[in-house]
Amino acid sequence: MNLLIAAACLLGLFSTIGASLPYPILPPLFASGVGNGLNSFLGLPPKMLFGLALTINPLGLLIGNTLLGPLSDRYGRRPVLMLTTIGAALGHMLTALALLLESYPLFIVARFGTGLLEGNGAVVRAMLADRLEGDLRVRAMSWLNGAFYLGWLAGPLLAGATVVWGITVPFWIAAGALVMTAALVALALPREAPSLATTSWWHVARHQHAFHLLRHADLRKLFIVQFAYTCGVTAFYEFYPLWLVEYPGYGAPGIAWVTAALCAVMTCTAVFAGRPSRFAPLQRATWSAFACATAIAAVALGHVWLGLVAIVLFGIPNAFYNAIVPGWCAERFGALGQGAVMGLLSTTFCLANIVMALVGSVLTLLDTRLILLLGALLSAWAAWRLRGWRVQMAGAGAASLPARP
Repeated sequence: MNLLIAAACLLGLFSTIGASLPYPILPPLFASGVGNGLNSFLGLPPKMLFGLALTINPLGLLIGNTLLGPLSDRYGRRPVLMLTTIGAALGHMLTALALLLESYPLFIVARFGTGLLEGNGAVVRAMLADRLEGDLRVRAMSWLNGAFYLGWLAGPLLAGATVVWGITVPFWIAAGALVMTAALVALALPREAPSLATTSWWHVARHQHAFHLLRHADLRKLFIVQFAYTCGVTAFYEFYPLWLVEYPGYGAPGIAWVTAALCAVMTCTAVFAGRPSRFAPLQRATWSAFACATAIAAVALGHVWLGLVAIVLFGIPNAFYNAIVPGWCAERFGALGQGAVMGLLSTTFCLANIVMALVGSVLTLLDTRLILLLGALLSAWAAWRLRGWRVQMAGAGAASLPARP
């Protein structure tokens, strides 16, 4: 089991390193005021092009997370992970070419394809949910989240350290790392027995996608709450780099170091966030969501130094939330298919990315802080709904107990 958990964490680490590379690179390209082929496409405002560039990768992630989890239920975790990891490496190579040519359309295509294939986080989570149980499952989910956070740490650091040699260099390194990850998957993950199902991949895509779970009332409620929370989170992480450019005046290296500090805090917190607690999961999730909303609001409304501190400390409650909710969902809804359930969580996150990137591309034309304030309000609303759900479930449980004589 230790080898399985280690392999899953390494896969999560190398996958997110590549995904996190553009965040310190893109804001200066679109907001520095220096014209180039990327920020002058069709004469559109650079901030709007920036918002669209942020949107397209999550759109690919949305489709990938919707389909890859259920497809792995059908074809197995190992082959799906190998195929998507190699494909994502090719996507980073195409991204490097787009930056070299300063081709905005090619950049959009490359980021979409990379996102589509990097939507395999649900498959990794489903693999752990399949093979682990109880407290070990919760801890493993927390460690996997830590690996994802560490990838967000290493990616911006890699970008900041290597972009001085050329804007495409970080993406070539990411492609190489993903190729090595594919080899790791082949060596470390156990082979699976062939599926006895006879349905085609198209049938799975049409009838067993993650959104199919929304026919269940509790999963619809989960989707609404999770969507609101992740809208707040994605508003934060998509646009705080732009805030760093406009207010402290940071470039790519400065954004990389702030992001590194944030991800380091999340990684350290994730090590113990999945430990057993005497408090109910939804109660801890409620506290975490409220704390995240407070941190985002501090960036939107506070002084520059308060905003910088809030960006870094945001990692603590967010790490707790992301350790608690997947484990709780695996226990409560796992009978419906772990791949589909984890895919729904990941798909919700990707949908939030798309929505907030589009909304932010408009609001930032007025003031970047407006999208951050909206994110804080949405996260606070999600926390309030989680609290109500917990009280409702506690009341239903009490009502089901036999009356005392």
